[in-house]
Amino acid sequence: MKNVKFIAGALCAALMVSSCNMNKTAAGALIGTGAGAAGGTGLGAAIGALVNGKSGAKKGAIIGAAAGTAVGAVAGTLIGRKMQKAKEAAEKLAAAESITDSNGLPGVKVTFDNAILFAQGKYTLTTSAKNTLKQFANTVLNPYNDTDVAIYGFASSEGEESTNLTLSQNRANAVTTYLKSVMTDKSQIVATTGYGENPNFLVMKNGVEDRAASRRVEVYLIASEEMIKAAETGTLK
Repeated sequence: MKNVKFIAGALCAALMVSSCNMNKTAAGALIGTGAGAAGGTGLGAAIGALVNGKSGAKKGAIIGAAAGTAVGAVAGTLIGRKMQKAKEAAEKLAAAESITDSNGLPGVKVTFDNAILFAQGKYTLTTSAKNTLKQFANTVLNPYNDTDVAIYGFASSEGEESTNLTLSQNRANAVTTYLKSVMTDKSQIVATTGYGENPNFLVMKNGVEDRAASRRVEVYLIASEEMIKAAETGTLK
């Protein structure tokens, strides 16, 4: 696990990642957990690295100020309702599930099987993949542009570890690059990371790896600073 970029040192160490590639305005960190951890995704509690890439202000401080208060509870409810709508929109294109970030706020995880996006061993998006991702941008990312988005690439344990790490990063990069080309707000994507064949993130079924499922790209939607502020003031729609 060489060449680890300690942009958020403690976070990356906790995630045991092979690569942690975030934009320069990254200032906070959220770890996504939730239904997927127990649903066979192999992510456990160690997935995330979401940051506020728009203003660079730490969302943790904003949420912390309201933690345990009635305002915080109401804000969480409003965010949950909006995230549910985003999830329902995403489900029409790919597998989507609700998650909870480390601040206790609702989010959404969308999983694209590599077979949907790429030819075997390649990181160039197919024509059908571009069509799917364009629909995803038009129906999920653009309408819900007050979310922060992170894109993660994963590989199976088949093949060389270094090759898998590079391939997973290139695939995550390919998805990010294309989505930005069809998104209204390109700064919405705040992190792009390839995890390779990290054993913590392999998909296991009955003690055996499901290699096809391990090869995937995941897109996480987490409440942005703007969404949190709107929720706390009761203006989130």
